[in-house]
Amino acid sequence: MKKVTTKKTRSVNNRPNCLKITKGTQKVNFTTVTDKDGNKIKTSVREARTMKKNNKKDA
Repeated sequence: MKKVTTKKTRSVNNRPNCLKITKGTQKVNFTTVTDKDGNKIKTSVREARTMKKNNKKDA
């Protein structure tokens, strides 16, 4: 399985009702996509959607 994406975790603020600010992280939404050649690629869902759109244009 090959990893294609360059995305990394984001640093975000976590702000509960008591207004205490702490830093948290948001992980990337990964998925496994199989390309035309049958190779499995691990990529973010956003990039997978873009690849799917581009493949529809070519067809």
